[in-house]
Amino acid sequence: MESTAATALPDVWDRLMGTQPDPDLWVVLATLGAALAVVVPHTVWRVSRNAITIAHEGGHGLVALLSGRQLTGIRLHSDTSGLTLSRGKPYGIGMILTAASGYTAPPLLGLGGAALLAAGRITLLLWLATALLVAMLVMIRNAYGVLTVVLAGGAFLLVSWLAGPQVQAAFAYAVVWFLLFGGVRPAFELQAKRSRGGAGDSDADQLSRLTHVPAGLWLFLFHVVSLCSLIGGGRWLLEV
Repeated sequence: MESTAATALPDVWDRLMGTQPDPDLWVVLATLGAALAVVVPHTVWRVSRNAITIAHEGGHGLVALLSGRQLTGIRLHSDTSGLTLSRGKPYGIGMILTAASGYTAPPLLGLGGAALLAAGRITLLLWLATALLVAMLVMIRNAYGVLTVVLAGGAFLLVSWLAGPQVQAAFAYAVVWFLLFGGVRPAFELQAKRSRGGAGDSDADQLSRLTHVPAGLWLFLFHVVSLCSLIGGGRWLLEV
């Protein structure tokens, strides 16, 4: 029993930290097209945006913890909105970083994922994503949120353990393309809502109240982060 475990652990470590071959260019381009197909059409986006909401609220939650705040819960709703609650001072750098991390989390996760794929770390990316989703599940406080995170985590787990290398590569590239493209659209949606006088309690408006910097400048920052992540991550992904 002990010898089996001693043999299995190094194998798991080698699988996790080892590199995998890059997929063919047609796979990269096909996954790019698939990502656009679930981000651009409005009817499909209304469903696929749930995954971006997971990353958005997960970003709030992770930065809240890293900045010393006490994370009390995350809620994900069927209209693709979400809410992350944390305790701590209602002002200061921790609160500012927490508020700023929502819209920037999906594109930055996509950029980090692109860096891992460019280094051939496909398995590591899949396992890290699974671990983050499992950790997030502990903080979900409503049934719809549990369902969406379990489905997302289950997909990563199944692909990580049961799929072959080619399927894993295609899945990983599709996810990263989706985060990069899907990370761009929410900032434009927020801009459109604000132009119509809506979204008065958005992350940009909360940041404006915290920092006395106009909400439009924070919205500009969201655009810069998402577009630069798309450009940088896209270049990495296409260098196969």
